[in-house]
Amino acid sequence: MIGKWALRPTGERLFGITGGILLGALALIAAVLFGGVVGNGIGRLGWSFVVGFPSRFPEEAGLLPALAGSLFLLVLTASIAFPVGVGAAIYLEEYGRRGPLGRSRLFRIVELNIASLAAVPSIVFGLLGLAIFVRGLGFGPTLLAGACTLALMTLPVVILAVRRALRGVPEAVREAAAALGATRWQTLRHHVLPLAFPNILAGIVRALSRAVGEAAPLIVVGAPAYVALLPDGVFSPISAIPVQIFSWVSRPQEGFQENAAAAVLILLAFVLLLNGTAIWFGGRHRGRRRSG
Repeated sequence: MIGKWALRPTGERLFGITGGILLGALALIAAVLFGGVVGNGIGRLGWSFVVGFPSRFPEEAGLLPALAGSLFLLVLTASIAFPVGVGAAIYLEEYGRRGPLGRSRLFRIVELNIASLAAVPSIVFGLLGLAIFVRGLGFGPTLLAGACTLALMTLPVVILAVRRALRGVPEAVREAAAALGATRWQTLRHHVLPLAFPNILAGIVRALSRAVGEAAPLIVVGAPAYVALLPDGVFSPISAIPVQIFSWVSRPQEGFQENAAAAVLILLAFVLLLNGTAIWFGGRHRGRRRSG
């Protein structure tokens, strides 16, 4: 093994060493940051903190309205982004790219714009949400406006993930169905979508796990810093864990800093749960394909 490594070109060895050093540095920085958050917030974690309501006194403050608001936002965002994103991806991949439209310049421009929107900073989508949903449509700073803004932000990511999942289905499946006389919709409904569904769901869950940790677009839309009531509908004030963390971090008292660290740990657990679900769905899909 050492002999093979020594025989590699000098540039390749330097690249491998540099990459390993950078990876180790990033892992060290992440470990230090995570250790600091755990050290500051582990003492505040408890059932009373999870089911408590915000307060002016840090030792009495809780996270329940923000936690319930994040769950509301997650469900609303998924309800908007899932059908729109999946429908757009199916059309672009199965009807656009495989038809005459796929050879047009307009189709290539649409694809380029979708890929570009996936990399746009989240605060830009917050400004769009403020202009369109809060002021244009008159939703105000409500959960509905926040969910529409997050759905708009995650749509490009959802479309790209669904298209990638559809491309993962072997072309032979479509050709075999067409040879047996199935229409494009029948092939899509009975063969392509069932095979691609686990990867579709995994991609959507990953996109939602990004949305659930966003604070900038919600703050721009008008999320209040203090919400003391549980949401009772889509027109309730925006409340979410990232916004509550931002509010606590902005206060000088040390107790609120500990509350913010504890909320970060809960948010990390929430995001890890979503990403773990996505990995599980993807692994289940690969296992089915190997057994098939």
